[in-house]
Amino acid sequence: MQLGKNVFITICLFLAACTNQSQEFPKAENALDAGREFIDGSLKGDFKRAKFYMLIDSENVNRLRKIENDYATKSKQEKEEYYEASIIINEDAIIDDTTHIINYRNSYDKIDRKIKVINRNDNWLVDFKYTFNGNL
Repeated sequence: MQLGKNVFITICLFLAACTNQSQEFPKAENALDAGREFIDGSLKGDFKRAKFYMLIDSENVNRLRKIENDYATKSKQEKEEYYEASIIINEDAIIDDTTHIINYRNSYDKIDRKIKVINRNDNWLVDFKYTFNGNL
């Protein structure tokens, strides 16, 4: 009887952990939400959050890993500046029902950047490789 109870508790804990992991961040309601969450996570050094809002493929994962490694080499002061930076949306260009191109900058380095946000299986996700190659 005790063994059955322990197995039941273990299964419940495992299922709870799986559920919490997938619900760690709220689902993006639209392209702008996904873009802002991805950008904010990247600025704040929260690459787990950025990855949650990113289309997972090998190129995107490798590019995010490179950005994370670059972030790790920044000084404490520079990290704080990025952390405190505001996101400035210059344009949300709607290409079609499933694709947006968001032109933005942050208030710290003021460099204009673009990200592509797509709707895949009813999830808005950043296709990060677009930032580097510009292909739709």
